[in-house]
Amino acid sequence: MYKNIKTPCYICEEELLEKNLKILSHIKQKSGAKILLALKGFAFYHLEPLVSKYLDGCCASGLWEAKLSNEEFGGKTHTYSPAYKQSEIDEILDISEHVVFNSFAQWKKYKKRAIHKTSCGLRINPETSHAPVDLYNPCGINSRFGVSIKEFEEDFLDGIEGFHFHALCEQGADELESVLESVEKKFGKYIHLMKWVNFGGGHHITKKGYDIDKLINLIINFRKKYSVEVYLEPGEAVGWKCGVLVATVLDIVHNGMDIAILDTSAEAHMPDTLAMPYRSDVKYSGFAKEKKFTYKLAGNSCLSGDVMGDYSFDKPLKTGDKIIFEDQIHYSIVKNTTFNGIKLPSLAILRKDGSFQVVKDFKYEEYKNRN
Repeated sequence: MYKNIKTPCYICEEELLEKNLKILSHIKQKSGAKILLALKGFAFYHLEPLVSKYLDGCCASGLWEAKLSNEEFGGKTHTYSPAYKQSEIDEILDISEHVVFNSFAQWKKYKKRAIHKTSCGLRINPETSHAPVDLYNPCGINSRFGVSIKEFEEDFLDGIEGFHFHALCEQGADELESVLESVEKKFGKYIHLMKWVNFGGGHHITKKGYDIDKLINLIINFRKKYSVEVYLEPGEAVGWKCGVLVATVLDIVHNGMDIAILDTSAEAHMPDTLAMPYRSDVKYSGFAKEKKFTYKLAGNSCLSGDVMGDYSFDKPLKTGDKIIFEDQIHYSIVKNTTFNGIKLPSLAILRKDGSFQVVKDFKYEEYKNRN
């Protein structure tokens, strides 16, 4: 299948995406929660009909994501931003069912404009998180996200209908339980005043071994205790292991070891592999020296650290060979760049019937128009 694909190219597999969506739909049905797609993690709107079949809408991080949700996904749009601009807030209010404010200062600033247009919420900071690295810890020391209990202004809750918190990153129901304990301990007396509570994202729901039953019970118990509607907004869990990034070997050089230079880039096309950092799996490969032939896979940019890692193969690589990076649909397309003028990967769908469809092929103008 991959032999004749023009690279670089992201391929989302419709069947695998639907598998994830069915898991999320099951949780909705059993728990009564509403589940939104976090566009910051997965904004592949070409698959909107499938996503909308199972989920309730999208959560947006600002005006452009809210517009994409409204224009392409058609469900409910819930918007949160660390701060809103005067020039954008009215349009956000017009197209969002929920708008969450990050501070009491923002709430006071926009309350009169917001209160009759949308359901208004406040982001709270439980100051409890099990995020694996500081870069992805929304509740870390000096975090800019949400109001801590020390900064909470209960006299200004009039008009606030919901709370939003986000404390997880690729984590399970046990970590959510810990966060909920902190939320209830600090903010429990105010939750009774709310109509809804958004548990945020970072729930690794579609990962093998996730305790789905525990998540369902946590949601059911919380809804009953506080008589509120509960929302989840996963991004990674939607796009988890449902597609690949295909690249081509352009050259092989030697400097202490064999180095395969590809027509893709970790920096531009797989940024989380460097930021997290983590090592992406490559189809048909093993760790260094696990198989007979070992190569360092490297990007085609000027960044010295544009390297994917050391991988081994049963046969020696040659120019023109395809390299398939697994699990590259979430937090990759939404974050990729044209750094160094490297071509953005095309976007393609492998349909359930086996057909292959390229839905977007980026041209030089994409690079030129961003400068």
